[in-house]
Amino acid sequence: MTFIRSAIFSTSMLMASFTAFAESPSNESVKELLQVTGAGDMAVQMMEQMIPSMKRMMPDAPEAFWVEFSKQVDGDELEDMVIPVYQKHLTQEDVDAQLVFLKSDAGQKMIQAQPLIMQESMMIGQQWGLQLIQRAQETLKASAE
Repeated sequence: MTFIRSAIFSTSMLMASFTAFAESPSNESVKELLQVTGAGDMAVQMMEQMIPSMKRMMPDAPEAFWVEFSKQVDGDELEDMVIPVYQKHLTQEDVDAQLVFLKSDAGQKMIQAQPLIMQESMMIGQQWGLQLIQRAQETLKASAE
């Protein structure tokens, strides 16, 4: 039993030491990753697409507010805000590997296709959600009969 506890403790310490020695990615490398993927630009585009919905939620806001709001949308600011999230979950090695891939032809193709993939996937997800609602309603209706 002592041997097992010792082995578990040693394994846990070894795993912790590997994690502790994994180099956190630099601000610069994460920023490069975000810029290569166009994350800031996509965030700006998403915000611009959300403005009509936000206007409906705030119908009393004057147009000057929305003009000023749009001026405040800055993809670089968002990128800077999310750098610590990437640093928390990725190592420098992870970021470097992603950069190699994303700068390749295949990576560039993925970056170009990603917005369309997301848009089409969201539409499929919405259709699926409606199908699930219909099935649930039909099941409840059948069980009530």
